[in-house]
Amino acid sequence: MPRKAAARVKDVPAEAISRHLGARVKQLRSDRNWSLEALAGASGVSRSMLSEIEREQANPTLAVTLRIAQAFGMSLSELIETPGVSSSITVIRHHDRAFHYRSDDHCRIRTLSPLNLEKDVEFYEVELQPGGALRSAPHFEGTREFLTVVKGLVKVESNEDTDTLHHGDSTTYRADVPHAILNAGKGEALVFLVVIYR
Repeated sequence: MPRKAAARVKDVPAEAISRHLGARVKQLRSDRNWSLEALAGASGVSRSMLSEIEREQANPTLAVTLRIAQAFGMSLSELIETPGVSSSITVIRHHDRAFHYRSDDHCRIRTLSPLNLEKDVEFYEVELQPGGALRSAPHFEGTREFLTVVKGLVKVESNEDTDTLHHGDSTTYRADVPHAILNAGKGEALVFLVVIYR
């Protein structure tokens, strides 16, 4: 654990860390739509132990906690840092697989906003390979998306409307109707996407 993180955590009562850990594991699992069985398979920690941790009925060993952190693609300190004693700066590392929302041969989506926050705004980095597309069903009424093209040629569809964007172009469009982002070029496309819920 980094020294600063250790310093922030050491004065917190063990019960508070255990309570925070249970809620944190449950939230992270929910964010990924993982069942207890899925987390057990990824971490090597039994389903019953994970259930007890989430219900704050277990005080896991350091080794067990580390395995859970690794299953989420996090460091130990990132998993156990408690609100109010951690830094006011939250960093999402480029290599942190926990923030890779989707990754396949045609499309990779990385969330750039913290997973554990209830928020009205979401921020994503989207990579589209040639021929790749990100198609979405309507979001909640009033939802809009804001998109900036960092690289490549991109076509945006919102219901019946379409437009093509080049490097440096930005757009906003309704996302409470069927919508899509398509790579319209011959090379990789990279965009930053902001979703705002009304």
